[in-house]
Amino acid sequence: MTVEALIIWLIVGAVAGWLAGQIVKGHGFGLVGNIVVGIVGAFLAGFLLPRLGLGIGGIAGSIIYAAIGAVILLVIIGLLKRAT
Repeated sequence: MTVEALIIWLIVGAVAGWLAGQIVKGHGFGLVGNIVVGIVGAFLAGFLLPRLGLGIGGIAGSIIYAAIGAVILLVIIGLLKRAT
């Protein structure tokens, strides 16, 4: 992986994590946490959404995918926190 690709991953993850934090109120984790949530969300969405027949290309599509996955992840985290 090149440095440029890593930087793009971090930016997409940060934007997606921030968007997810705005959508799912009260579950933001700060800049580093949002990057992690966005990247994990991107993997989650990359696994789930193609199986549902949804496909989006380009950088905007990557951000949308990652944000959808991050929202799903934040909802799951919120449910787990409530259960404990």
